[in-house]
Amino acid sequence: MIIDGRVETFDERHGDGVLASDDGITFYFHCVNIADGSRSVNPGQRVSARRGVGHLGHDEAFTIEKITGD
Repeated sequence: MIIDGRVETFDERHGDGVLASDDGITFYFHCVNIADGSRSVNPGQRVSARRGVGHLGHDEAFTIEKITGD
């Protein structure tokens, strides 16, 4: 399932953050899942991501793509 939303938080030191979908659901993500390989994203950035189940069994965001022009 594809989700659209904004990066709520991102911790450069730990490389993880939280994405808030447009319908208000939050998803954890790790920087290795940023599709452009940059390993960094700014809070407030619009993104599109694939929703999946992480290694701890929780919903997470994968294949995160930054949306430009928004």
